[in-house]
Amino acid sequence: MSRLLPLSSCMYSVSSRLIWRGSPSSSPLLRPIPPGLLCVFTAGKKDLINLPALNEDELEEQFVRGSGPGGQATNKTSNCVVLKHVPSGIVVKCHQTRSVDINRKRARDIMREKLDVLHKGEHSEILVKKKESELRKQEKRRKANDNLERKRLFKEAQAADSKPGNDAV
Repeated sequence: MSRLLPLSSCMYSVSSRLIWRGSPSSSPLLRPIPPGLLCVFTAGKKDLINLPALNEDELEEQFVRGSGPGGQATNKTSNCVVLKHVPSGIVVKCHQTRSVDINRKRARDIMREKLDVLHKGEHSEILVKKKESELRKQEKRRKANDNLERKRLFKEAQAADSKPGNDAV
C-alpha cells in the first residue's frame, strides 16, 4: 500500500477522469486541466477542431438492445446507445460495436457533429468537407468518362484504319 501513495499523488481527478501530471514539454492531453475549464480534445480529427462542446446536463442517455447481424451477442445485450440532446431534440442512436464505452464515445462524436450542422448550417465544417469530397468524386468520375470516350474513339479510328479496303501505302 505504501508503494501506491506516491503513484496516487501524481494524478489529478477532474470530473471523474484521471489525468496524469506531466512535464511542461509533454503532450497537452497529459497536462492537468484546471477545475471549471471546459476543454475538448478530438483525437484523430485534427482538422475538425471547432466542434461545439457537449454539456452533459443537456443529454439524456439510454442503453437499449441492439439489432442486426451478430446473433445472441447483439440481440440480448443492451449495448446500443440512444443519446438525446434535450434543447434541440436531436436523437442519435449508435450501435457500431459491441462495447458500450466505445458506442457512448461515438454517439457523443456524432451528436457534436449534428449540433455543429444545426448551429452553423451551410458553413459547418462537416458539410463543407462533405461537399469538397463530392466535388472531388464528381471530377474524378468526369475524368474517367473522358478517358473512356477517348479510348473508344481511338479504337474506332484504329478499326477504320485496319479495314481491308483502306490500305494506303
